Amino acid sequence: MSGIKKTDFQLEGMSCASCVGRVEKALRSIPGVSEANVNLARESASVSYSAPASLSQVSQALSAAGYPLVADSITFEINGMTCFSCVGRVEKALLAKTGVVDASVNLASETALIRYIPGEITISELSELLVETGYPGTPAEENLQPTVDRKLAEIEQLQRVTLIAAALALPVFVIEMGGHLIPQIHAWISQTLGHQTSWIIQFLLTSAVLLGPGRSFYTKGFPAIFKGTPDMNSLVALGTSAAYGFSIVSTFFPSLLPSGSQNVYYEAAAVIVVLILLGRLLEARAKGRTGAAIRRLLQLQPKTARVMVDGKLEERSVDALVVGDIVETRPGERIAIDGEITEGSSFVDESMISGEPVPVQKQTGDAVIGGTVNTTGAFLFKATKIGKDTMLAQIVQMVSDAQGAKLPIQSLVDRITAWFVPAVLAAAAVTILVWLLIGPSPALQFALVTGVAVLIIACPCAMGLATPTSIMVGTGRAAELGVLFKKGDALQILQDVDVVAFDKTGTLTEGQPRLTNIMVAEGFEESDFLRLVGAAETKSEHPIATAIVNAARRENDELPKPENFLSVTGYGVGARVEGKELLVGADRLLRQQGIDLAGFEDIAKAWAERGKTPLFAAIDGQIAGALAIADPIKPSTPSVIGALHKLGLKVAMITGDNQATANAIADELGIDYFSAEILPDGKVAALKSFAEQGLKVAFVGDGINDAPALAAADVGIAVGTGTDIAIEAAHVVLMSGDLAGVANAFDVSQRTMRNIRQNLFWAFGYNVLLIPVAAGVLYPVNGMLLSPVLAAGAMAFSSVFVLSNALRLRWMNPMSLKVSPTPYGGTKIPSPAE
Repeated sequence: MSGIKKTDFQLEGMSCASCVGRVEKALRSIPGVSEANVNLARESASVSYSAPASLSQVSQALSAAGYPLVADSITFEINGMTCFSCVGRVEKALLAKTGVVDASVNLASETALIRYIPGEITISELSELLVETGYPGTPAEENLQPTVDRKLAEIEQLQRVTLIAAALALPVFVIEMGGHLIPQIHAWISQTLGHQTSWIIQFLLTSAVLLGPGRSFYTKGFPAIFKGTPDMNSLVALGTSAAYGFSIVSTFFPSLLPSGSQNVYYEAAAVIVVLILLGRLLEARAKGRTGAAIRRLLQLQPKTARVMVDGKLEERSVDALVVGDIVETRPGERIAIDGEITEGSSFVDESMISGEPVPVQKQTGDAVIGGTVNTTGAFLFKATKIGKDTMLAQIVQMVSDAQGAKLPIQSLVDRITAWFVPAVLAAAAVTILVWLLIGPSPALQFALVTGVAVLIIACPCAMGLATPTSIMVGTGRAAELGVLFKKGDALQILQDVDVVAFDKTGTLTEGQPRLTNIMVAEGFEESDFLRLVGAAETKSEHPIATAIVNAARRENDELPKPENFLSVTGYGVGARVEGKELLVGADRLLRQQGIDLAGFEDIAKAWAERGKTPLFAAIDGQIAGALAIADPIKPSTPSVIGALHKLGLKVAMITGDNQATANAIADELGIDYFSAEILPDGKVAALKSFAEQGLKVAFVGDGINDAPALAAADVGIAVGTGTDIAIEAAHVVLMSGDLAGVANAFDVSQRTMRNIRQNLFWAFGYNVLLIPVAAGVLYPVNGMLLSPVLAAGAMAFSSVFVLSNALRLRWMNPMSLKVSPTPYGGTKIPSPAE
């Protein structure tokens, strides 16, 4: 569908899984919104929309629901506006841009106040948009100051209110619980304050806790109940209000209660607020650490750059750079942005992209990548990509998309959490009713304690955080290991894969074949044969052709120009060279043309058995010779295959080589299945054969012709040194050409999914076991009742446990590759027909 925009943004105010449902419901109710996914762990939303929906409407709907989106504001000084129609044109252009929430243009002050989503659009892109509109603008100076980190501000605010609440609640706890537990304190209160006075003191202090630090529970919780969408705040608000309200009646209106049932629970209401605030503080700190991977990536880009302006260098914010700016980089500095060197040379450490520790030499005309480190010389380069187009921004976006993804396993959690809070409210009501009807005296107190405990101990937060926090930490750590999950669901699907299929050339091998052997027919000179064959291959872009041409040029200063060149994909090439008709390619090409290969089949078979690719050449319709091409296997390939076997996976190889060569390589590497003599369009068919056996398959490739197979596989894994088309078609991208990333991808998947299952087991098990305990099911057995204060502590601990367990994934190490494959002959992959 055309015209669809996708926007990601942060949200404020989400505290539990019920909030996720409310936000998604609010977003999907907007006409034009086609998809809305909310992530509790990241406190973010991803929305796809088209007309008549707008980002402004999305913002309004979220504010009405109580979860405003986080946006930055900037003021631009606008030039060229003369009337109110200019104002309309500027506002219309700004509002049409993805990432702009709102725009207010003031003709009198010639300024535009723009609210925009950080990460979706940059200040420099806003500047370019204004120029394109015909009203160039520059940011007002004060807007270039760094903004305070939102999460840090949230943590500081929570620390402050938690300390205030604790200071106010401590005397209440000591007076009430100390009086119950320590006879001396009870006697001291009776002789000095008197119990009525102590209750009034507790009332004043608890009121301060609830109306001050705990106010947000009531301002959010009760409106949610009235709207029919109760959330975690609603449970806390009801539970503490019940304890507080009963205590007020006992303190000031005792005659309204049955004789003997008067008691106060101020300490329960106050301490519950403190414990839940403490839990949210710990939760906010843990959430802040879950996004550490993206923050580390973002920190790779410098904040400022030196730009050449009229022959002089000026320091500017990187956000203010535009395409075409000339930027200087000195030794030891990080390169500010993607560009092309215009003057100077150096060695650049690109390990953040490629994983290779050896710096790469860069000269005039070479591309440089923002965030990489210039190690030696100084140079000038022209900015070629800015904002979201830079490689670092694209990597950050891929990691962010994967972290915000909803795995298939999340759908079950969403269905359960949708009714969880209403179910808890119903359970609390039933608990109170049962205790009132059949409970021992004083039944009202028992009913109150158990009802409040049920409300407080229930923890939808843990269920809502179980999956997204593990995804965030797991995919973030994977990015640090050089594995980018473009599509989040690949993280779950990878754990179900049975077979890993590799393209051979450039994936298992170096992708730079070399000519190793030549054998010519009687009547031909080897040097002349190589010169003619090399000339015929000069117009081919195949790596094997490159190996032949390079070998021919080493022995000949110049090669003749071919005529009537024809390439037959998967077979070979034909051309006229110096009046002679040449055919160069696989045995099937020459046999197709009726050319006898007698005398060369045995040597070709011997080459193939040693893992070399034999090619044949015919001149004027007769066999003229054969060549052997070897593509060296990557050093890491054997260990990676061994590691995949250790993970319980089968390994397949798909290649255009003949059967003998494929069998030799399969035997050397310990490959389970292989498919040889496969044309590019046959790779998808080879993958289908696994699907017909009920097996899930991941395909690893790097070339343009691998794109269909990457897209067709259950999971496509593109080697990052490959083509853009292959990377675009893949589900997972390896940032370097090192195949260790394949093993790491599977290892990360298995560990992350195991972590998710642990979190879900805890979250569901916690609620299933402790809600009945809070309701008092153990009271008839051993007289045990769960205090609301202990319930609050358990609830806070539940969320912190889930987050802490997810954070363990931050310390995942790369998978050990000290494993060697067991050599054995592979099995031919059956065709779909077989």
